[in-house]
Amino acid sequence: MTQPAAIALQRAAELRQSLGTNFRDEAVRSIYGEAARIAARATVTANSVRAGLDQRIDRIVTSPVFGLPIMAFMLGTIFWVTITGANVPSAMLADGFFWFEDVAAGWFDKLGAPWWLTGFIWHGVYKGLAWVISVMLPPMAIFFPMFTILEDLGYLPRVAFNLDFLFKSAGAHGKQALTMAMGFGCNAAGIIATRVINSPRERLIAILTNNFVPCNGRFPTLIMLATVFVGASFSPGFASLAAAGTVLLVVLIGVMFTLAVSYALSRTILRGEASAFTLELPPYRRPGVMRILYTSLIDRTLFVLWRAMLTAAPAGAVIWILGNIIVGGASLAQHTANFLNPLGHAIGLDGVILLAYIIAIPANEIVVPTMVMVYLGGGMMSDMDEFSDLKRLLVDQNGWTLLTAVNLMLFSLLHNPCATTILTIYKETLSKKWATIGALMPLSLAFIVTFVVASVWRWLA
Repeated sequence: MTQPAAIALQRAAELRQSLGTNFRDEAVRSIYGEAARIAARATVTANSVRAGLDQRIDRIVTSPVFGLPIMAFMLGTIFWVTITGANVPSAMLADGFFWFEDVAAGWFDKLGAPWWLTGFIWHGVYKGLAWVISVMLPPMAIFFPMFTILEDLGYLPRVAFNLDFLFKSAGAHGKQALTMAMGFGCNAAGIIATRVINSPRERLIAILTNNFVPCNGRFPTLIMLATVFVGASFSPGFASLAAAGTVLLVVLIGVMFTLAVSYALSRTILRGEASAFTLELPPYRRPGVMRILYTSLIDRTLFVLWRAMLTAAPAGAVIWILGNIIVGGASLAQHTANFLNPLGHAIGLDGVILLAYIIAIPANEIVVPTMVMVYLGGGMMSDMDEFSDLKRLLVDQNGWTLLTAVNLMLFSLLHNPCATTILTIYKETLSKKWATIGALMPLSLAFIVTFVVASVWRWLA
């Protein structure tokens, strides 16, 4: 290397140290600004009016003042419509599936089939599948089309633009905001969506932290707790609003944990320099109906539902076996819950809750019916039509307190992902190591957080 070249490189290295952290942004802004000025002087376009409209809209939806509130309102609207709109179809599907369960079990009885065969097939495997489908399908069929409309409209890149500064400060990628939002429908779908992140390191951060966004499988537990313990404390006119606000608060806590864990990973096992995030905002466009239907229903909803069904069937079988094998006057489920009670008490929960989450590793949708089954001492998953009956069972008969509700919300938010999501992590990373970390890291965090909260709560009481 010649001496002038060496001097030039040395000088460049010195100047590089004096550059700010946003020098790439400034360079890109300068290049695009100059390109826009040249294009404006040299060309006349037929759709210049439309381009001007896009820019006026972007000044509002990407502004530092209005950008985040508009984004929160739009995503909150999707969130609210998904929860409220899924209630009726979920109940209809459950009624239909469980009606057929009774009919099919009756057929087996008439054919003289052993009680254990009828119970295992229809009250175990089938009921587990029916519960997962009835809970998962309606929310996904609502959430994914609405999310895909925003994606097709061109709004989602604006979401990434608005949240880039938060994820950049956490050492992650701005596009992680998109994958995080997709996780509200299903964490497995959110992990698949991380393919839009080009950096392997930052994509891995997005994969490992997507679990902190509550998916629709965890919403039934959160809604039940918010309604029974928070909504019941208000007048009927404000009960639903208080419950919805509680669920929203849990979601915001999940976002905080996403950023905090991303920050920790980016400075420990996934240390590295943040990649430059240059995002060219696409023009707004009219969403295509057929493209939305295919992407949201076929490529996302049915794909994720099929994976969940594959893991839910064995879970239903295990629940039935534990509830129907009697040893010493109690079922295996009750014996296991009693064994787990000391650990459950240490984190503000109980053994039945921990047993429900162990059984529900294949699918979070079956947590509440499993808890009800064990508390009632029944042999199959159960549910209750009225929240008042559920409150009586949990609070009056089994000693649940506000600490139980708070820590169950935190545990539901932070615990290990379901089997479908763990399988998706493995398929996306092709690594048993990262799949194991993706499962155990949030579980460890859930135990630590709930233990600290329970200890402080009891100390202050």
